[in-house]
Amino acid sequence: MPFIDLASQYAALKDRIAERMQRVLDHGQYIMGPEVAELEGQLAAFTGARHCITVSSGTEALLIALMALDLKPGDEVITTPFTFAATAETIVLLGGVPVFVDIEPDTCNLDVSLVEARITPRTRAIMPVSLYGQVADMAPLNAIAARHGLPVIEDAAQSFGATYQGARSGALSTFGCTSFFPSKPLGCYGDGGAIFTSDDTLARACREIRVHGQSARYTHTRVGVGGRMDTLQCAIVLAKLERFEWELQRRREIGARYSQLLDGSGVQLLTVRPDRECVWGQYTVFVERRAEVQAHLQAAGIPTAVHYPKPLHRQPAYAAHAGDAAFPVSDAASERVMSLPMSADLTEAQQDRVVEALRRSLA
Repeated sequence: MPFIDLASQYAALKDRIAERMQRVLDHGQYIMGPEVAELEGQLAAFTGARHCITVSSGTEALLIALMALDLKPGDEVITTPFTFAATAETIVLLGGVPVFVDIEPDTCNLDVSLVEARITPRTRAIMPVSLYGQVADMAPLNAIAARHGLPVIEDAAQSFGATYQGARSGALSTFGCTSFFPSKPLGCYGDGGAIFTSDDTLARACREIRVHGQSARYTHTRVGVGGRMDTLQCAIVLAKLERFEWELQRRREIGARYSQLLDGSGVQLLTVRPDRECVWGQYTVFVERRAEVQAHLQAAGIPTAVHYPKPLHRQPAYAAHAGDAAFPVSDAASERVMSLPMSADLTEAQQDRVVEALRRSLA
């Protein structure tokens, strides 16, 4: 059983993907070809953001967003330690300082009630992560940011397609940054990502930064990077968009069925808040004796993963940024979280196998 079933997805979309890729091979515009603008238009319309800027990865999306905000060495960005390294990595690469805030114990998202106390005169932005496919609590976070004149960057690498109070992930704050890594809810066949914003000035800055800071050919108005998304990858995402709404519905149904089947099993489930829809970038649960449970599942042919086994304040590259602060909820989550197989093509029979094996492992 695959952890993420990309083969079944490809089988369903094979002809459309081939057509889309052949079109690129025929016109030969492999960099910034017409599919780039086409995809950006469709993604902007999907999220409700005024602008979409495709980039070479989700990491590059975060980096370019921070560069567009002119993050300077010593500037602080409030974020979560319970995330993939890219979240803090982009801050540090620009000389900024990640300021960690602990997470909610039931969602694993940033605990917004702790944010305001961490704001200082050096704070330049707030970067929540929409973990496991569920958006963080953006309304109160945006209110805090507005009081202090701070931009908010949603790290939406795992939540493209999710909603919060009826609005789409990516269009909920100053910036939304997502990833099209193959395992994401909407993935390409390599690296890719996108930045969303409704601020015209910031959008222009992002577009210039992704092409080495050029406002026109060989006119470098700012420092930039080589951050373009390949035309072929854009073509693949365009093909995948044709059944994406169906996939989102399947993810919601599969997530709900997992929760129903695991009720009373002794497994603690993630809480999905009533004002939002989760797209289950990973279907993650909390278990005791995780290593034993994983070994039992592996023996039964069930793959699992841990996102994330060591929070950033425990990582050698970022531990110094934590100072003397403690993050007990992140530490506790890192010892108990476990992700189960999840994709839109997961069958009920496969799901039953997963749940049965998990229940046996806990007996």
